[in-house]
Amino acid sequence: MRLTIFQLENWREIGATLSRNKTRTFLTAFGIFWGTAMLAMLTGGAAGLKGLMNRNFAGFATNMGAVSSDTRSIPYLGFNKGSFWQLTTEDIDDIRRIAPAIEYSSAMNGTSATGVYSTRSKSAQAMGIEPDYGKIMLPRMYEGRFINERDYSEVRKVVVLGRNIATEFFGNESPIGKRLSLNGVYFTVIGVAGQLGEASIMGRIDDSYIIPGSTLRQAFNQGNKVGFFMYTAPAGHKPSENEQAIRRFLSGRHAIHPDDDRAFWFMDMAENFEMIDGLFLGIAILAGFVGAGSLLAGVIGVGNIMWIVVKERTHEFGVRRAIGAKPADITVQVLSESVLLTLVAGTAGVCFATIVLGLVDYFSADPVLGTAGFEIPFGKAIGIVLVFFILGSAAGTLPAIKAMRIKPIEALRDK
Repeated sequence: MRLTIFQLENWREIGATLSRNKTRTFLTAFGIFWGTAMLAMLTGGAAGLKGLMNRNFAGFATNMGAVSSDTRSIPYLGFNKGSFWQLTTEDIDDIRRIAPAIEYSSAMNGTSATGVYSTRSKSAQAMGIEPDYGKIMLPRMYEGRFINERDYSEVRKVVVLGRNIATEFFGNESPIGKRLSLNGVYFTVIGVAGQLGEASIMGRIDDSYIIPGSTLRQAFNQGNKVGFFMYTAPAGHKPSENEQAIRRFLSGRHAIHPDDDRAFWFMDMAENFEMIDGLFLGIAILAGFVGAGSLLAGVIGVGNIMWIVVKERTHEFGVRRAIGAKPADITVQVLSESVLLTLVAGTAGVCFATIVLGLVDYFSADPVLGTAGFEIPFGKAIGIVLVFFILGSAAGTLPAIKAMRIKPIEALRDK
């Protein structure tokens, strides 16, 4: 016994039925098309927006924390409110010893410096760092190398130029091995570096002179002062696990009131990334609700048109029943029309959304970081079409059951 749904004549009849009222069929199909397209575009768009946001933090270790000194807000042991205290290299050594969860770390110092090479000069930020800085900020090396352990321990006068500074001084010429002066002190260029994202600490790498922290403190008379201390937590730990130990230690050493939270500045990138993830989870859920609303509107449209079709074809169904058509044949006929309309329009909607997201992803791509991720995975695309297929079939089920229950004698009387 052949199933009605697989008969070629059945599909020809479906096409003829749907083309009988082209405007109504088009508007219903467009509702389905737009519902699936909206759901797919909102899903892929939310992922792309998250990619754009994360691109700003490219190069940052996601488990990075930091601390720096600030002014006291509570008078304590002879120190007035508003007095400033200073981090030192001795503090940093002891923090590394007592903090419970530090993997990589780097003290940082900064100062304004004027670089001079030949007849050209450039004023910018000079950053003094430790070797682990490159494992925390993850700079992009365009040429040469970054600061290493020997540079720091031997207090070498070497400098890594930010990409923009290197271009301004040397154009297309390689600066490696050249010597330039920073505030009258000569340094040898060992590398050219840039920053992957937009976020920065103490200035962008692209526009900075980067030298060993030990050299900066010695060459520019900063003694044992440290401006900023950054660190990462090992896997399975959070930077915030170090905060209480660091706060307690520094409060005791620098005569800071135990309740003076404003005397310290702490940063926890892990918390920032968690906030971003939470924000975009909310956006994704909102996008899902909006898309689901569009999807539901399309499904309701399918149900409405199938009710109208059944009403209009009552007499026809009665004739079929009278000449021997089975109730299942009538049911399959109505369901087939619903399924065909849903499947074709839904697939077209997902394909349209994929093209739009692809274009947005292409034009928003970064030469270094690549695309932001405005796309919908194949599995999700198939899932959207499948959900719409199921809902569309369900929307046609009640009209199909109504058509099946039509009694031949009543249908023949219907005009």
